[in-house]
Amino acid sequence: MKTKKFKVTITAVMASLLLLTTACSSGNSNSGAKADGKKEVTITFRSSGSEDTLTKYFNSGLIGKFESENPDIKINIAPVLASEGDYTSKIVLQMKSPDTAPDIVAEDTSILKSDAAAGYLEPLDSQVAGWSDWKDKFIENLKAGVTGEDGKIYGVPATSDTRGIWYNKELLAKAGITVPFKPASWEEVLEAARAVKDKLPGVTPLNLIVGKSSGEGVTMQTLEMLLYGTSDTLYDNEAKKWVVSSKGLLDSFNFINQVFNVDKTGPSMQVALNGQAGSIAFQQLFPQDKLAMAVDGSWAGSTWFENGAAPIENVGEKMGFAPFPTQNGQEPGAITMSGGWAWSVPAQSKNKEAAWKFLEFLMNQENATARVVAEGNLSPRKDSVDVSGYTDRTFVAEAQALLDVAKFRPANDEYATVSAQLQSIVEGVASGKLTPENAVKQLQDNVTRSLGADKVEVK
Repeated sequence: MKTKKFKVTITAVMASLLLLTTACSSGNSNSGAKADGKKEVTITFRSSGSEDTLTKYFNSGLIGKFESENPDIKINIAPVLASEGDYTSKIVLQMKSPDTAPDIVAEDTSILKSDAAAGYLEPLDSQVAGWSDWKDKFIENLKAGVTGEDGKIYGVPATSDTRGIWYNKELLAKAGITVPFKPASWEEVLEAARAVKDKLPGVTPLNLIVGKSSGEGVTMQTLEMLLYGTSDTLYDNEAKKWVVSSKGLLDSFNFINQVFNVDKTGPSMQVALNGQAGSIAFQQLFPQDKLAMAVDGSWAGSTWFENGAAPIENVGEKMGFAPFPTQNGQEPGAITMSGGWAWSVPAQSKNKEAAWKFLEFLMNQENATARVVAEGNLSPRKDSVDVSGYTDRTFVAEAQALLDVAKFRPANDEYATVSAQLQSIVEGVASGKLTPENAVKQLQDNVTRSLGADKVEVK
């Protein structure tokens, strides 16, 4: 079978002013209106400004190609310039009315289920059932991130990411650790950190994000990476309750305590509790050979690329990215937490059929892969690995493979409350203010008080 190859190029064909003008005018358009007898499809997403990569992607010839193949449809892009939190609030307001609802909307997978439960999104089960790519080409695990609590499909995954152990090959080798590094259990991670501490004075063995000022990074990059490698979870999907006390939670807190207070292989509290702890690790400590390992996201390694914030020469030879193991090496052997964005169709869209037609085009092999290459993300499509340039990017093959074992954050309105509690508690454990046992008790007490006894359970 001949592999399909193509060269990805992203060029902006409109000046910044024109882009902003387009965004403003299309954002207020009536989705059901017709321009020159054409059906208008408005697509909304979060933008960081006129240099936004996704805006450039749409205007690189993608829309023109679709419109030439579908002369009865006109595509309007309507980027929302906002922070992630503000974007979520704004699109909810838009989706409440047919006069302002876009036809396609970018949904963070962490809030998609709550938007679906609120009735803002259209189920897409019949559409995906007739789309062969959905069954054969999309990574099965990622479909959970766009499935509502009612079991229906409310989006198509567009981008993804994974988390693992970044490490300095040279430092681990000097400490007597075999590279490539492939720890089979938590204990092997701890043993490697101890070896670095013993043999490489002045080198921080293992960085974990534990300061509550780092926000969701504490919950997702650290606590959930540990917890979901045990036999327990944070949320009981069947009972619809938060698991506030379990052996998995206690073991996870014990791991953090072991790193920071028992083995003392973590960074100093000055670094660990800094809101820029991740940046310090990847922009300073790693490039200066002062950090051996760090648990963080697949995107972090781009810091060391030629155009990154802290380039490292021959980065692929010097640095590595390893799967984070399950607690005792039990199946599937590795664990990762995944996030990312999806494309959804609002329930109030006036042109659902045309919107789906563009969505299929947007997420075909060529176009879906071009986007993630431009943005530095991972693709939800299995066949993106067949596209020239996709896995050629340093560390992508390793990060992509982890999508097969990916888990997702519980996605409902209460998650933010639980996550905030976890962030404070993890910091308390790392700083020695809470024992692992007291951490579990505090989580149980605080979440029960915040959400009610009927919303929690003990295992």
